[in-house]
Amino acid sequence: MKLHVLHRTRFKYAGTVKESYNEARLQPTTSEGQVCHNFILKVLPTSKLSHYLDFYFNYVHLFDVSQPHTELVVEANSTVTTVDTPALGVTATPALLANADACARMERCYDFLQSSTYVELNADVWRLALDATDGQADMWQASLAIMRYIYREFHYQPASTNVHTHMREVLKAKHGVCQDFAHVMLGLCRSLKIPARYVSGYLYNGPADQLKGAQASHAWVEVYIPNHGWCGLDPTNNRLTYSHYVKVAVGRDYADVSPLKGTYRGTAKRQLSVDVLVTRLEDDAASVASPAGTKLAR
Repeated sequence: MKLHVLHRTRFKYAGTVKESYNEARLQPTTSEGQVCHNFILKVLPTSKLSHYLDFYFNYVHLFDVSQPHTELVVEANSTVTTVDTPALGVTATPALLANADACARMERCYDFLQSSTYVELNADVWRLALDATDGQADMWQASLAIMRYIYREFHYQPASTNVHTHMREVLKAKHGVCQDFAHVMLGLCRSLKIPARYVSGYLYNGPADQLKGAQASHAWVEVYIPNHGWCGLDPTNNRLTYSHYVKVAVGRDYADVSPLKGTYRGTAKRQLSVDVLVTRLEDDAASVASPAGTKLAR
């Protein structure tokens, strides 16, 4: 499936702002099941752009705006081809929870077994994870059980939380949005020694408006299953990730993958608006094998 993603962020300030320093994680990755063919980042006022790969191999674009301004607009346009990847089934080679301790000795997993900025591991979370998995002995089946538990017990309620809401608050309130449900799933999985990482990206909803979190930045979870690798699960929609999902960045939680963050000198009064539009383009099977490089615009 070939998709185009438009992500526009606009800050309007009540007064003049200067010395603005920012970083953006908006470029989709090229990885298994996905190729980013084109990426253009536009910043107004005009700014010089640079980019690098962070610790988790996410694309990070840096820019600073030195001239006085009252509005900042950051617009990212991406063209991505996605394909469905085979899902693990009940016949797959099982990875037993009893052997999950071995994952802590893997470099790729260690960071995703710990508490982090918005995820806390404690005895209460561990007991909740045991209840949610109901005696499952297999890491993959336990992960599925946790996803189903969150979908069943938590209510999707837009604007009920913010980007700084901690997992413990969501556990008490039993409602939130995709980011919150991802944090809860991270905590439950990690409590059982299942490596779990936060994924930011987008979700193409298609003509039928059935999936929650579409036409906005979306978040889900990837769990690491020995002998199989990282597998995507979306607790907001109770489903495995597939070709409608566009992956941008991974990290321990939202703090590692914020789409746009920075500092500036000026008034604290501002208005923020974010527009995301994911549209399907004409499929081009040949394009999957020929990813294009990053294009920077200003």
